[in-house]
Amino acid sequence: MARRPASDLATSGEVFHLIRTGEAVTRAEIGRITGLSRPAVALRVQELLAHGLVVERTDGPSTGGRPPVRLEFNASGGVVLTAALGVSRTQIAVCDLAGDEVARSDGYLDVEESPSVIVPMILDEWDALLGQAGVPASAVRGAAIGLPATVEFAAGRVQSTRVMAKWNGVAIPPLVAERFRVPLFVDNDVNMIALGEHRLVYQGDADDLLFVKVSTRIGAGVVAGGQVQRGALGAAGEIAHIPVREGLGAECRCGNVDCLEAVASGAALAARLRELGRTAIRARDVVALLREGDPEAEALVRDAGRRLGDVVSMAVNLLNPDVVVLGGDLADAFDPLVAGVREVVYQRATALASRRLRINPSSLGERSAVAGCAVLVLDHILAPDAVTHALHAAPPAAAVPARSAVRA
Repeated sequence: MARRPASDLATSGEVFHLIRTGEAVTRAEIGRITGLSRPAVALRVQELLAHGLVVERTDGPSTGGRPPVRLEFNASGGVVLTAALGVSRTQIAVCDLAGDEVARSDGYLDVEESPSVIVPMILDEWDALLGQAGVPASAVRGAAIGLPATVEFAAGRVQSTRVMAKWNGVAIPPLVAERFRVPLFVDNDVNMIALGEHRLVYQGDADDLLFVKVSTRIGAGVVAGGQVQRGALGAAGEIAHIPVREGLGAECRCGNVDCLEAVASGAALAARLRELGRTAIRARDVVALLREGDPEAEALVRDAGRRLGDVVSMAVNLLNPDVVVLGGDLADAFDPLVAGVREVVYQRATALASRRLRINPSSLGERSAVAGCAVLVLDHILAPDAVTHALHAAPPAAAVPARSAVRA
């Protein structure tokens, strides 16, 4: 941040940003960068200290005068609540302000149930996890919910008539505000995972990323220029319902035939294996058979990779990403899956779009959904303008006790 003129004084949120990013770690550095007077710097720093967003550290030995004091971002200055709902698995967690898990529970929720049933269950689990971690509800600064459906992001409203139909048209923030009066962000689950992969793994290395989740169902999240692309109505990334060639008339839950999801998802492969006499219900069962050396499972996964590669090659030509990241339960069978994907993508994508293209497995693994939720909410609530508003709108936050991670 360049030195600012006195007529454009830095806000407390901007001072916090300097401390959080490490651009300025002393009051003198803040004054030099912002042009603020010493009293103005002291006032803003005091606000941040009182609200628990910043802590002071004595750095190094004293040489006779006052020991040097450094300012640090306080990741323990509050928590955010996250819930990543999936068709086969739901993860609910409490994370600190750095996005690290404080407590988490994994389980199953029937996402086809109505939000009037599911949302109270999420709220109860958040309460339980806060209790396990010894964190007061007053320390909660924001929340995020990821859903396996199309979401109108600005309104936090599901727009889906076939998937999660009972949620269609329902705005989720008012339901959460009945218990937690904090900013809530609702998004498609794959958008959140794509954001998490970009921020935590590829930031500074890849501004353009395509994340493909291959699990019970299939979805994609697009990061372009470092920002998630949701489209006009939140429907960007719906690759699951692009028809593939030679799908042999497979019926899809959307009403069409030969959609990618109908022939290459974990649910589709499990159904095919059951026809062959194997015991397989979900994507994880397909991966288990593959690891046992089942040749039919390996052949099906490799073929699914080719079908996926057919659609991904179109996306590569359209978006020209730096990296394609494969995640989800079926991505645990990465070698045969990516072999099929690479075979087709490098054959059908243009030479320029594929010249430096990387096709990698998810680096975040099973924690990708929670991490993505946390990144989404933290990007918003710790932005300079949001911090400034929060400091002026609320009293100092309750202290969060020292804690260690808890996993249910």
